Amino acid sequence: MEAGNHTEVSEFLLLGLSEDPELQPLLFGVFLSMYLVTVLGNLLIILAISSDSHLHIPMYFFISNLSFIDICFISTTIPKMLVNIQAQNKDISYIGCLTQVYFFIIFSGMDNFLLTVMAYDQFVAICHPLHYMIIMNPRLCGLLVLMSWFIMFWVSLLHILLLWQLTFCLGTEIPHFFCELPQVLKVACSDTLINNISLYVATALLVVFPLTGIFFSYSQIVSSLMRMASAGGKYKAFSTCGSHLSAVFLFYGTGLGVYLGSTVTHSPQRSSIASVMYTVVTPMLNPFIYSLRNKDVKGALGRLFK
Repeated sequence: MEAGNHTEVSEFLLLGLSEDPELQPLLFGVFLSMYLVTVLGNLLIILAISSDSHLHIPMYFFISNLSFIDICFISTTIPKMLVNIQAQNKDISYIGCLTQVYFFIIFSGMDNFLLTVMAYDQFVAICHPLHYMIIMNPRLCGLLVLMSWFIMFWVSLLHILLLWQLTFCLGTEIPHFFCELPQVLKVACSDTLINNISLYVATALLVVFPLTGIFFSYSQIVSSLMRMASAGGKYKAFSTCGSHLSAVFLFYGTGLGVYLGSTVTHSPQRSSIASVMYTVVTPMLNPFIYSLRNKDVKGALGRLFK
């Protein structure tokens, strides 16, 4: 293939989940349904929380932010995939691909940080209940979210600037349904050592530190619950933590499964199918996790519909 730099390569080819023409209508229907359910479910959570003054507390502030991030997260990848299936082409422009990479890194990182902040919120609520509203004041809550945005903005921008320096071959095919950074680096025609190092370092820092924070918060929570005498208090605390733990296991479990699966199998198609779990299924299930297990949210949704 003829090599060219980033000024000459105008587009890539996204191979998608399957090249079978007979499967395309089914894939379109399934992913359109999942996308609509995700957007509608998360919008309902945001509307229910914003319209109910009883839910204007830190925990629900973070849940509404998570719902907004999940809408943005899935909207980064699925609409382009649906357009390509409907138009029966696989093209994505060079700028469009970099835009996908940029926003995908931001929103996946924001998911990561918000789950960590929510774990800290649970820790303060259970271990320091008398000082909860003093510690988790609106200023701190807003600052934690803004800091997360600020960090992910610069991390994502760094990756894009490094990606901009690479050269790609004309007619480059990406064996995925969206432009995921590791997949884009694999098809580059120039040396990607610096890019890979920055990717591994950023992944380690942005996963290890948040996970450490989550584990520490829940170790303190469990220790506090073991000393709690009231059975009703224990049940309420476990019920409160259950939704968040489900979201944590779903996000990190599917992400880790994709990473381990890509190291075991060398089939790009299997890796892209596995990626559906954390890019589509997780944002779709989060509204159900936070509504079905939470009486306050269910009550707010009921009042919203009335």
